[in-house]
Amino acid sequence: MKKSKKFIALFMMTIMLISSLAACGKKGKDEATDSQNNSEQTDNQGQNNQEDNKEETKVEDVTLKVWGPQEEQDLLKQMTDAFAKAHPEYNITFEFGVVSEEEAATEITKDPAAAADVFAFASDQTANLVSAGLLYPITLNIDAIKAANSEPSIQAATIDGQLYAYPFTPNSWFMYYDKSKFTEDEVLSLEKMMEKDLGEGVKNFSVDINNGWYLSAFFFAGGCTLFGPDGKDPNTVTFNDANGLAVTNYLIDLVSNPKFLEEDQGNILNAFANGTLGAACSGTWNAKAIEEALGENYGATKLPTININGEDRQLSNFADFKLIGVNSQTKHPIPAMELAEFLTNEENQKLRFEVRSIAPTNLNLASDPVVLENPAVAALSLQTSFSTLQSSIPQMANYWVPAESFGNELISGKITKDNAQEKLDVFVNSILSSLN
Repeated sequence: MKKSKKFIALFMMTIMLISSLAACGKKGKDEATDSQNNSEQTDNQGQNNQEDNKEETKVEDVTLKVWGPQEEQDLLKQMTDAFAKAHPEYNITFEFGVVSEEEAATEITKDPAAAADVFAFASDQTANLVSAGLLYPITLNIDAIKAANSEPSIQAATIDGQLYAYPFTPNSWFMYYDKSKFTEDEVLSLEKMMEKDLGEGVKNFSVDINNGWYLSAFFFAGGCTLFGPDGKDPNTVTFNDANGLAVTNYLIDLVSNPKFLEEDQGNILNAFANGTLGAACSGTWNAKAIEEALGENYGATKLPTININGEDRQLSNFADFKLIGVNSQTKHPIPAMELAEFLTNEENQKLRFEVRSIAPTNLNLASDPVVLENPAVAALSLQTSFSTLQSSIPQMANYWVPAESFGNELISGKITKDNAQEKLDVFVNSILSSLN
């Protein structure tokens, strides 16, 4: 009986041992299988990552046409070369065209499909370009762009809350003068400047009076409005009221004064260089050339006051901005937006300032002491506080041709104090009637 019990106990222990060994064998097999599967999975992931990396490093062929003014061509080539190096994911071919900011909207409208992918333009054209569907809405890095640039410049590039372009410089003007001919006090008043005898053959003052961009400053000084006080009323222009008549009579006297020089085709540069001009109105785009012409006598300041009906009134220039936009019909919107942002970033705004004395909209640069030491940039900043924001409504486009015609008639003497009111009425009616 005892042997039987021992046998049974021994038998049960044997069974348990065999079961235990079997379980261990199965576990080992499963672990080996799992290890093999994990290894295969890792290999597959590695192959997938290599394939993904190949896709990520795939180079895209891109052709971008870039428009800019003649004086910007060398800088554009330098900037685009740097952009290409910074973006190895693109094999870029750049095509350049000479189109000024003022002419950009007209040129792109002629054939949008053949126009530039990226182009510079004046902010008063923004509304028209958006209305025509010619600007690609900006979708990349919007918050960063807004944070980097001045609020007015962002507003000039925005329609109905949507950013449509990248700002890079205030687009306005002020006065340059020859410090050997005028003192800092004399340049504060156009009357003092015109009264002074600078010698035979020397003109005291020059402004492009048949250009509406400059002509408007005199009417704004007189208290007139263009498209209402805020520039948004397409049916209101007060250039032909009593204030406008007083301004016109002032302009008649100014342009007929033998000490006045009508700006034409850059003649002010030669006049400054020859010592035959005391002061002229222009912007930062001419800073380097005028500085070279005047040398140590180079000066720049805000616009002077003019005396209307016995009261000194500050000339108030149009204030707008130069922007870079993307053609809505571009075949490469992402590279085009990246390029436009690159051309207007802090580094390239600084480059424009260093090479051409172009004032920046970038906030870091605008407060840079080195930038503010530049006479032209300082003059522009000073004049900005006296500026009138240029209207961006589509109707603004209807102002320029009548303004040019009015200016031409002032210069030719066709506008006299006897017919000034009649000519003003024609001027204003031409602006308003073209709206229809």
